[in-house]
Amino acid sequence: PDLSGYEKFGLGNVKYNISRIHVTTVEFPSASISLIPGTGIKLVIGNASLTIDMNWNIRTWMFKDSGRSTVYISKVFVTAIFSTPLDNTGHTAISLTSCRTTSGDIDIKLNGKS
Repeated sequence: PDLSGYEKFGLGNVKYNISRIHVTTVEFPSASISLIPGTGIKLVIGNASLTIDMNWNIRTWMFKDSGRSTVYISKVFVTAIFSTPLDNTGHTAISLTSCRTTSGDIDIKLNGKS
């Protein structure tokens, strides 16, 4: 979904809109799944990265600008624990018990008219 809103900076507000958000690349160079007896499943993803392209525009009382942006997020680490209980019908259900995510680097390139 598109993102829009405003932020207050110094002498006035900055109105922004981010649209046409597309994840263009996702890489998982290191991933593992293991069973945790009596609990469920542990998923570990290491050193992942993703690239996101989007349109953006901003407007203040002094100027306005718009363009395209590419965001590259790298050194992403995720550890998630899923529980796997049986539901009322005897089928296995999956629910997220815990999740921890960290990212190391974020590179943002803005291409605009100004």
